[in-house]
Amino acid sequence: MDIKKTILWAILAISALMLYNNWLVHEGRTSLLGAPTPAGGGAMTKPIDANNKSDLPPKVGTAVAPPNNVPATQAKDANSSSLSVLEQVNGEKFVLENDVLRLEVSASGANVVNAKLLQEFNADKTPVELLQLNPTHQYIARSGLIAEGNLDLPNHNSVFKLQSSGKDGAGRPFLVLGAERNGVKLEKLFLLSTGSYVVEVGHSVTQANASAGPIILYTELVRDGSEKKESQFYSTFTGPAVYTQKDKFQKFSFADIDKGKQEIPKDVPAASPAWVAMVQHYFASAWIPADKTARDIYAGKIDKNLFRVGMQIPLGTIAAGATVTEKTRLFVGPQEESMLEGIAPGLELLKDYGYLTILAKPIFWLLEKIHSVVSNWGWSIVLLTVLIKLVFFPLSAASYKSMARMKEVQPRLTTMREQYKGDPQKLNAAMMEMYKKEKINPLGGCLPVVVQIPVFIALYWVLLSSVEMRNAPWIGWIHDLSMPDPYFILPIIMAISMFVQTKLNPKPPDPIQAKVMMYMPLIFSVMFFFFPSGLVLYWVVNNLLSIAQQWQINKMFGKKPAA
Repeated sequence: MDIKKTILWAILAISALMLYNNWLVHEGRTSLLGAPTPAGGGAMTKPIDANNKSDLPPKVGTAVAPPNNVPATQAKDANSSSLSVLEQVNGEKFVLENDVLRLEVSASGANVVNAKLLQEFNADKTPVELLQLNPTHQYIARSGLIAEGNLDLPNHNSVFKLQSSGKDGAGRPFLVLGAERNGVKLEKLFLLSTGSYVVEVGHSVTQANASAGPIILYTELVRDGSEKKESQFYSTFTGPAVYTQKDKFQKFSFADIDKGKQEIPKDVPAASPAWVAMVQHYFASAWIPADKTARDIYAGKIDKNLFRVGMQIPLGTIAAGATVTEKTRLFVGPQEESMLEGIAPGLELLKDYGYLTILAKPIFWLLEKIHSVVSNWGWSIVLLTVLIKLVFFPLSAASYKSMARMKEVQPRLTTMREQYKGDPQKLNAAMMEMYKKEKINPLGGCLPVVVQIPVFIALYWVLLSSVEMRNAPWIGWIHDLSMPDPYFILPIIMAISMFVQTKLNPKPPDPIQAKVMMYMPLIFSVMFFFFPSGLVLYWVVNNLLSIAQQWQINKMFGKKPAA
């Protein structure tokens, strides 16, 4: 088969893949190469306005009135004054801290407006600040009450007062904040355990107003659509996600929500696990309610470039003088798979491997097992690559044998091209006759590689998605496997290894094609200058093993004289 046709098929396959990827982006779905650009293009977000009551979530359940935002003209009692935007950012806050997490809870709404991960660090050695509320970035967790009609209840805009704080009998730090409106009192209890990224949040509702009617507790995550662009050569998902036992894990891009394309599983039956989350590279936050009651999930756009995802829990009609307590949990932390599995069903899916999860999860499991022995993520990547290479050794050997045979008959192919120049039909017939006689499959070098591609892509996402690589050193100059090589040593080795592989492969008879193949290592290696060093390490080790295997096979076949 003419090599031009092989290259043409490869170009057509890549073009089809790119067309499909562009269609996914056009439809608002997740790109094969990463997440679509957030709605609003990362523009500065309009600050959350505490005086705007219309940002209360719509009622989506069937137990209360149809969706209807609470009007902005509601009257306020003596305890319901709202704070200005400046006071929200700089106003009174209460700190709750353990050894891994430091939270700031605002007096306005008793919302979690800041969260520092004390054992996850940025490049400048400062703790990662996941939740934030400032003029340039808004990402908070909040909750409150809504009711039928126009009754104004304590919500995320109310002014809360500190009721008590300290440590409980088990030494766990806690905060209790309360607010009252129209005879309905809401107390929020925040409780942290040592070593945990999960905040136990209790909502206690006391009813003094018998006319309040059915009450709904809502818990939601609010975030602007900004995304920290880590590289022009790869992208990761940032946006809301939900999980239900029936529909499993679903992601919604900010663009989906902006266009109203999201399909939210609203009705979650009792005793059925469910949660809502905000996801970004390496980290996430999630509200996890108790499963004993029915719940409703919602998502929407609050303002330009400002979005939310939340869950509503009907508390029913509370008798006068009675108190109802609903326990929920708020997770704020890194996407460590083993930790997430122990918090809630399906929460480990926050670490999203995409369509290749079925392959990526066992690969990461094996990587973790190797790390438990060698205690170094860099060497774990090296050993994992060796193991995968050994598993695919028979396929790789078949591929390299086919390429070696092709290289063996390359002089004869060149002679045929000269002999049948201008007559492609006779050329193809002569080539096919030679392939048949020499028992060579011209695609034999490609097909074994195609089989391995899903595994390599899955491993790519494992290394790209694993927060364990952050600040993880390897040797010498590599101090963080999640960051690019500071001295570009690995990318340079990568380029050299690709060049050596090109020399070992059969040389295309067309001079132009040969030049293109020679420049390909340089073109591809440019991307690896900006990839995380853990990914580049995997490719370097894989290439070096491939070179050793291909060189040995070429040497074996090189001893056989050409017919």
